[in-house]
Amino acid sequence: MSTPLHLHEDRLFPSDAVQRAIARRLYAQVATLPIVSPHGHTDPSWFAGNAPFANATELLLVPDHYVFRMLYSQGVPLDALGIPRADGSRAQVDPREAWRVFASNFHLFRGTPSSMWLNHVFHDVFGLRTRLDATTSDAYYDRITEALQTPQFRPRALFERFNIELIATTESPLDPLEHHAAIRDSGWSGRVITAYRPDAVVDPEHEQFPHALQQFGELTGEDVHSWDGYLRAHRKRRAFFAAHGATSTDHGHPTAATANLSTDEVRRLFDKVVRGVATPADAELFRAQVLTEMAAMSLDDGLVMQIHPGCFRNHNAGLFERFGRDKGADIPLRTEYVHALKPLLDRFGNDPRLTLILFTLDESTYSRELAPLAGHYPSLFLGPAWWFHDAPEGMWRFREQTLASGGFYNTIGFNDDTRAFLSIPARHDVARRIDCAFLAKLVAEHRMDEDEAADVAVDLAYAAPKRAYRL
Repeated sequence: MSTPLHLHEDRLFPSDAVQRAIARRLYAQVATLPIVSPHGHTDPSWFAGNAPFANATELLLVPDHYVFRMLYSQGVPLDALGIPRADGSRAQVDPREAWRVFASNFHLFRGTPSSMWLNHVFHDVFGLRTRLDATTSDAYYDRITEALQTPQFRPRALFERFNIELIATTESPLDPLEHHAAIRDSGWSGRVITAYRPDAVVDPEHEQFPHALQQFGELTGEDVHSWDGYLRAHRKRRAFFAAHGATSTDHGHPTAATANLSTDEVRRLFDKVVRGVATPADAELFRAQVLTEMAAMSLDDGLVMQIHPGCFRNHNAGLFERFGRDKGADIPLRTEYVHALKPLLDRFGNDPRLTLILFTLDESTYSRELAPLAGHYPSLFLGPAWWFHDAPEGMWRFREQTLASGGFYNTIGFNDDTRAFLSIPARHDVARRIDCAFLAKLVAEHRMDEDEAADVAVDLAYAAPKRAYRL
């Protein structure tokens, strides 16, 4: 007999009865607020073409590295799941068989954020009422795949059903943004914007850098092998992205290092970069200088700046060679911010025209560095718990460690930061529940009145991301 699937109405709320009652009341005021998703990685072609999703595997398994990294860690080859390889090919795997592998191993996700998100999707989006396992695999696959062929499950219909007010995708400076143009010209009311992610033309150690830099020059008509031409090319592409709705940039550097070199120094450094003779130290210094240049450009064009540092990306060299980037092998690094950001902050930290949103995978920096920095500089704000830490425990630790010196209003609400489209409502629901539970504790301890907590809950769920991302 199949085991029932049930989402408890008090999930993630405190076990203490007094706090739980307060959390329920707070949550009632934010549960149905529109979703603002100002940073993520969904595919804009979904909303441009509005074609049906192919099947359960292609929608829920293949794009979600949170899911297949766990399966890989337990010995399941990515080829067995139909994950595309770096060259665009993939193993000839029946998507139903890939789903059976996933279903048979669903117990691996017990207690993880992925199990919460997926069960939310199964229960609320597809109306499934039994748990996923080997015995229900085919029933799940058929129910989901059949639903996806109906008009109610097309991308735009789901966007509207989820009460999404806005989604931001993330594109390379080389992207022509034709999908965003198609969305804009279609007359559909859904708001899908882009964000400028220039890593491939900023990081000399990026495997695509030489070719990407050449394309960057061809696209902009600038001599990107000269420092001045390189900066002009960035300004042109940033303006192009802004014309397609972008309000932010995003930078995924190994560290938070910034620099403030003289013009002569940076030209000498850039010459080494374009000639391909930069050392690892040169590459780090160049990335650091470009972050400061991006901040300077933000003063001119108003784009909000995001930094996602402290990640050893594509740690599994063999997997990277075969399957490429973003396959679940990004590992947190110890990260320093106080000294790293000082060159940029010396130039722009006191300028309220700059909005700089900092993320971290090093939780030890929350109370020691990030919250004190954001609690002082008018340009700095803290991004929410990210990647390994966007779990209930990570969200709670984020609030505990940043409240004292950063408060709530130097944070920017929640980013789902996901490729898994259907998990977006689930992820926002988890964040809203955790924030309400955290606020309920403050109310129960008489550190905040309940009406104040309600204001904060609404701000974190809805107003803060709109304000921070200038939406």
